[in-house]
Amino acid sequence: MTKPLKPADYLKKILTAKVYDVAVESALEPAKNLSRRLHNKVLLKREDQQPVFSFKLRGAYNKMAHLSPDELKRGVICASAGNHAQGVALSAHKLGSRAVIVMPVTTPQLKIDAVKALGGEVVLHGDSYSDAYEKAAQLEKEQQLTFVHPFDDPDVIAGQGTIAMEILRQNQGPLDAVFVAIGGGGLISGVANYIKAVRPEIRVIGVQMNDSDAMAQSVAASKRVTLADVGLFSDGTAVKLVGQETFRIARELVDEFMTVDTDAVCAAIKDVFVDTRSIVEPAGALAVAAIKQYVAKNKTRGETYAAILCGANMNFDRLRFVAERAEVGEEREALFAVTIPEERGSFRRFCELIGELPGGARNVTEFNYRISDAAKAHVFVGLTTHGKGESGRIAANFSRHGFDAVDLTHDELAKEHIRHMVGGRSGLAQDERLLRFVFPERPGALLKFLSHMRPGWNITLFHYRNQGADYGRILVGLQVPTADNKAFKSFLADLGYPSVEETDNPVYRLFLQS
Repeated sequence: MTKPLKPADYLKKILTAKVYDVAVESALEPAKNLSRRLHNKVLLKREDQQPVFSFKLRGAYNKMAHLSPDELKRGVICASAGNHAQGVALSAHKLGSRAVIVMPVTTPQLKIDAVKALGGEVVLHGDSYSDAYEKAAQLEKEQQLTFVHPFDDPDVIAGQGTIAMEILRQNQGPLDAVFVAIGGGGLISGVANYIKAVRPEIRVIGVQMNDSDAMAQSVAASKRVTLADVGLFSDGTAVKLVGQETFRIARELVDEFMTVDTDAVCAAIKDVFVDTRSIVEPAGALAVAAIKQYVAKNKTRGETYAAILCGANMNFDRLRFVAERAEVGEEREALFAVTIPEERGSFRRFCELIGELPGGARNVTEFNYRISDAAKAHVFVGLTTHGKGESGRIAANFSRHGFDAVDLTHDELAKEHIRHMVGGRSGLAQDERLLRFVFPERPGALLKFLSHMRPGWNITLFHYRNQGADYGRILVGLQVPTADNKAFKSFLADLGYPSVEETDNPVYRLFLQS
């Protein structure tokens, strides 16, 4: 690369960048609910509103708009599995140029179709971005195409820097810090160059996933570090090696680097939804997650922060995972493994204890139990909390009342897998009947169920997960002797909760019945 550009050089390139043929000046909106909760003003830079739902088209178009007519005629090529691919394809369509996009074979069909719809020629190759990059380099030489790098190019960096130009124009009052997600470093390089040239007092804070922090590690080591592996939850920032130019810029101009985890990002996606009714992708929520972490760490009040929502290309089927983890990420839900004596009345006593916890009653968000031992019952329980740091105190309170408890709130295995695997066959579940119930989602619904049960009927299985509706779906196993069939029918009628018996369901027989 030629002589490194100075901030003044980048300022000129940003001010003269050609992005608005394809990009819009995205809104800078206050996040009213989040600001109220954090006691600081939070502004959201809505790059999720761009035509390709990401900031990436800014840099791609600026790079391509500076190519010669001959270069455009021959065409461009890039390697990308996501937002950069769509930016290049849209820019090529606008400029009348051919665009070849090399994507890993593992790329979701949604993204492949999006690139094709924009006129891009998709080449599928390899299992990773590195494989796709090597193929793109090969095709670049063979077909004399121009490579459009996703981040390590001054024109791409300048295009992304127009975001900072807009932020400072849209908010000319106080601004304490701008939080920016980092993948390869193109976005933060452009933002940092503009802000430090125009308003150097504003802090520029880079944000990465804790399992994809190549830039933070590189700056700490004073050299570029290649990660052996990266987490893929935030696929928009999953980069093993940052760029040479972006590393140089970030090392010189970025004030601080932060990392956030998956649960924090899921909670941030929910925070953005609450304020905007829009769903951003994980990379798009990194900045918001970091603001919350920054405020909690530094105890700030009355400051103003901007978060760049850099993308919203979220696969619909990932929403279930995000919703599941958002409550734990915000610590609005705590998870426990609780040991209960396998004796009459202990389950009801435990439920009553939940209603008497210090600080007020908590709602049960999840309850998984399967009879397995004649003396002890092990249950997986989820509870709402009133704030962060409560889970340890709740577990200690359970233990003081005779119910040994393990706090699983921060246990990855429990959150990812075990909560869905509690159960199985049990030789102790004789005369078991299996029923699906619909309970009203209100305090006391479960206790009503327990109080209407005959003392001799033992609960052998219980599964419940709050789904955010005004009713809950519950699966219950009960040991009911054949002689009690008439009484059992009366119990169901008196209870008044809609139910379906599943004792003859083949799935039950295959996986739960001994």
